[in-house]
Amino acid sequence: MESLADDSLLSGLDESDPRSIARWMRRMSREIGEDLGPEFEEVIDRLEAGQSPEEIEAAMPELGGEEIESYGEM
Repeated sequence: MESLADDSLLSGLDESDPRSIARWMRRMSREIGEDLGPEFEEVIDRLEAGQSPEEIEAAMPELGGEEIESYGEM
């Protein structure tokens, strides 16, 4: 968990680019070392396809939107 506080994990993150957010989320998932479930994978897949967090929130309202929206507001 100490490595999650490392600012280098934020290097290369472009909050306005869904693909960049997806790469960052995958990196965080690997650092945590836990399977975060199929919903998490679907969000990442959608980001990699270029969907914005807002588009994902609209398509997947059951996720609670607040968490997804926060990824785009770093």
